[in-house]
Amino acid sequence: MSRPVISIRGLEVGARSRHGMLRPLRGIDLDLPRGATTGLVGESGCGKSMTARALLNITPNPMRITAGSVLLDNGAAGSIDLARLEPDGAPMRAIRGRRLAMIFQEPMTAFSPVHTIGNQIAEMLTIHERLDKRAAKERAIEMLDLVGMPNARQRFDAFPFNLSGGMRQRAMIAMALACKPDVLVADEPTTALDVTIQAQILELLARLQAELGMTVLLITHDLGVVARNTSRVAVMYLGQVVEETTTEALFDTPMHPYTQGLLGSVPRLGSRHGKRERLPAMRGSVPPALSELPGCAFHPRCPKAVPGLCDVVKPAMAEVAEGHRARCLLYPEVLVASKALEAAA
Repeated sequence: MSRPVISIRGLEVGARSRHGMLRPLRGIDLDLPRGATTGLVGESGCGKSMTARALLNITPNPMRITAGSVLLDNGAAGSIDLARLEPDGAPMRAIRGRRLAMIFQEPMTAFSPVHTIGNQIAEMLTIHERLDKRAAKERAIEMLDLVGMPNARQRFDAFPFNLSGGMRQRAMIAMALACKPDVLVADEPTTALDVTIQAQILELLARLQAELGMTVLLITHDLGVVARNTSRVAVMYLGQVVEETTTEALFDTPMHPYTQGLLGSVPRLGSRHGKRERLPAMRGSVPPALSELPGCAFHPRCPKAVPGLCDVVKPAMAEVAEGHRARCLLYPEVLVASKALEAAA
């Protein structure tokens, strides 16, 4: 198996506040296989978007990467630890946009409202590709055409507020792909769109990913989107990955009680015996990033929690089936790994 294009180990993000230490990421471990689409799912507040920002080293103030590594494969030269680079330093700025790119959740807040979309895409090309003004404009028009923007040459001079939500998202994708990055991070790219446009955007991303051979991290709360558009999935809870495997295995045999709860709450077409059925819901909600819970972070909400174990021992991530990792003490492999980690500490 080839080396992953990005390997994240022990990644933590935090900031001090008057209420204590905020820790939205608490030790992320995740590999992004080259050329594949990996889904990152979980409820709001689990740290999905913070993971995306930490990858590009653009965590919002006052948040900072406090521990761990983000290793970007650099071919024969080895790897570059993005977590050790200064966020505003020249090395990180050279990588961001060129080798790593991001599609933000709401393009209206990502585009400058006082510059045309064409000029903003062209600026990326002049910075990273060293193209002159004329060549950058032509390449930007090519990118707008590639993502299915109608009348791409005319749209080059449009401002963001001149475009519909779907067109703005296409322009955002064009800007993200302008330099043909190795890795594309898509943070809830279709949340604000209606279902028809959502399907078009996801189909477009899948086509471009296949054509350009990109590695994609698709962040979403929509498990249907994950099922249709990813080959691997990582499930997050309170700043940690709690389960990671192939998409097929996750939907066929979810191992973590949190994943089982998420899948159980998804509406399904049809009903048993023609009767309406009430969807099961997980009790409680994701604790705030200030929380320091003993044992497993999910144990207060877990229907399978074992008193004296789940509320005491912090679970490690371990392989519980071939190619299937989980962070749950109900599995002997996890319990053994957790005890060993506790003893080493």
